[in-house]
Amino acid sequence: MEKRLFYIVDVFAEEKYAGNQLAVFRGVEKLSTEQMQQIAKEMNYSETTFIVSETMQNGGYCVRIFTPHQELPFAGHPTLGTAFILQQEVIQNAVETVMLNLQVGQIPVTLTYQQNAIDLLWMRQNSPQFGQQFDRGTIALILNLDVDEFDDRYPIQSVSTGLPFIIAPLKKQRSLQQSKINKERLFDLIQTIEAKAILVFCPETYHAENQLCVRVFVDGLGIPDDPATGSANGCLAGYLAHYNYFGDAAVDVRVEQGYEMGRPSLLLLKAQKTDADIEVSVGGHVVMVARGEFV
Repeated sequence: MEKRLFYIVDVFAEEKYAGNQLAVFRGVEKLSTEQMQQIAKEMNYSETTFIVSETMQNGGYCVRIFTPHQELPFAGHPTLGTAFILQQEVIQNAVETVMLNLQVGQIPVTLTYQQNAIDLLWMRQNSPQFGQQFDRGTIALILNLDVDEFDDRYPIQSVSTGLPFIIAPLKKQRSLQQSKINKERLFDLIQTIEAKAILVFCPETYHAENQLCVRVFVDGLGIPDDPATGSANGCLAGYLAHYNYFGDAAVDVRVEQGYEMGRPSLLLLKAQKTDADIEVSVGGHVVMVARGEFV
């Protein structure tokens, strides 16, 4: 069998062995969709990406994203991690932007450098679309929480920047820590709606320099508790701006995720509400962990 290069990176990580793991594959032009899905299942990370072509098309690189169970049109940490590998291993020049051609369209990733090494990567997400609002009692039963643990100043609502998430505001970190998915109730709900995952957040954090703490439950896609979810946090950034959560239409915050599962992550969120829409960007660090060959 033809050898294929792959890389493992930790995304939204401040150091190795934190953040969200990602496998990125090159030399996959001859792979079928079924073979890519098999490899993603073998890797068994929340997502695995495949650089379909290392020749740019319309100024971008074609990339496909798979969970162990299905292909996704968009996901956040795979976008940043794949852009990192493209710059480091394919482009090998200090470019300012790497464009990814995904199923949701072209997603630009902006890179900043420090001492000739990549520092931060920022992805500009599609403008958020606001969907269905949900009864607190329904979501409380799914999360095994009491209704009064939710912040009733803001709705529980589906938001999408390419992949929809249910955004649920909580008052206290203790509620976030104690959240536990009732799978039967969750699957009953997501059978009838587009969103397959729930993001819960609260203003109490592990570290004083951060503004929000987040958990993302993606049981509907086979990922019980995700350590860092760029797509969901992009939806959160749009939600925060839309509802002036911090008293302003502009959002610039540091978000913690993954602490409850031992994979501490840091996501940087920016959003700006304009007359037409909301501009959303999500940033963070990427750390190379390993490279090798699939044989």
